Amino acid sequence: MIQPQTLLNVADNSGARKLMCIRILGASNQRYAHIGDVIVAVIKEALPKMSLEKSEVIRAVIVRTRKEFKRDEGMSIRYDDNAAVVIDQKGNPRGSRVFGAIVEELRELKFPKIVSLALEVL
Repeated sequence: MIQPQTLLNVADNSGARKLMCIRILGASNQRYAHIGDVIVAVIKEALPKMSLEKSEVIRAVIVRTRKEFKRDEGMSIRYDDNAAVVIDQKGNPRGSRVFGAIVEELRELKFPKIVSLALEVL
């Protein structure tokens, strides 16, 4: 469960390393973001000489959460960290690689390009 002021790791090679959630996009009164939700975030830590800089406001999609994610068949998946992938306005990833495990439900949630870039799909 991601809420405003939550720090997240970045799971791609876009140049950002840490994000802080500012707003959850979607319903106006949505309190928490889960896997597959789009958030507005600010970059707290970035690599030097990359396209993204510190304190830049970007959009990102949540790909891993510490709160367990339950599937329809009853299995629950839980990760060690909260992570997001930086996206552009159209929903395409800004990086060319995605690191770590990604849930296959992202394919159904309008993010097939993120799933195709991932090394591990659970």
